[in-house]
Amino acid sequence: MLLFVTRRVGTMALTMIVVSILLFILLELTPGNVATKVLGPYSSEEQRRLWLEAHGYFDPIHIRYFRWLGDFIIGNFGESTRFKVPVGDVLWPRLWNTAILGFAVMVVVVPLSLTLGVLAGMKEGSKLDRSISVGSIVFTSIPEFASAVLLSAIFVFYLGLLPGTSGMASGFDLAQLVLPVMVLVLYDFGYVARMTRASMAEVMLTNYIRTAVLKGLPYRSVILKHALRNALIAPFTVIMLQINWLLSGVIVVEFFFAYKGFGALLLEASLNQDIFLIEACAMVAVFVAVGTQFAADVGYTYLNPRIRFS
Repeated sequence: MLLFVTRRVGTMALTMIVVSILLFILLELTPGNVATKVLGPYSSEEQRRLWLEAHGYFDPIHIRYFRWLGDFIIGNFGESTRFKVPVGDVLWPRLWNTAILGFAVMVVVVPLSLTLGVLAGMKEGSKLDRSISVGSIVFTSIPEFASAVLLSAIFVFYLGLLPGTSGMASGFDLAQLVLPVMVLVLYDFGYVARMTRASMAEVMLTNYIRTAVLKGLPYRSVILKHALRNALIAPFTVIMLQINWLLSGVIVVEFFFAYKGFGALLLEASLNQDIFLIEACAMVAVFVAVGTQFAADVGYTYLNPRIRFS
């Protein structure tokens, strides 16, 4: 097990290094572009030269890279040209806000989608299976901006039950979190449910499940102790991938409801060419991506112990 974890950590570190090199080449390789983005297009050539000299951009490229990477490791991301404050002062609160939103979504999506998927997979081809499958496809086919408009029209303008924005200007408000969570749940649960249904239906046709049923074991015990554990391997992969999507793929929802999250921050940084903020957001997103994959690999060993020895 220790060797398994060590290999996964090494792969995670190597991935981060490769991505950091690519990010450095794309955004930091040309000093003139960096100075222009920081000082603005109307800055003089002399101003840019002095700024580059003061920040060590005339040093050899390998020295620049390792200094840049070292700053990232210790959390020194530079200063945001958009907000005029250190990047960390903006990044961490926004990341925390998205974590709250993502946690609320996963709390609803995981039990809902797994339950519906298992029920559909247990009775493949039944009316329940077809109803769940059609509903999952319909909701997943509706893009977030469309469901956001529809739900806002119903719950904000027609019923007047919920606020139309989620800016949290007066502090945390659970009511302002309801609509963004509803939009994301409606879009996401169908995909996980369909994956669970397919996996469960496949497991139910295996010989060991048929043998357990023929031996007279209680059907509930067969499902919970034998079928469910193996059926959860594929959905577990999808669920872990949803964490990456909830981090930076919810730009539409956060922007629509004015939610101050990581996705909206990334959009704002891109629109304003805030280079240091873009770099920090990219590195954090990659770190979360490789971190969730590491967690998925470790989770596999508990769902299927044979994997740890392969």
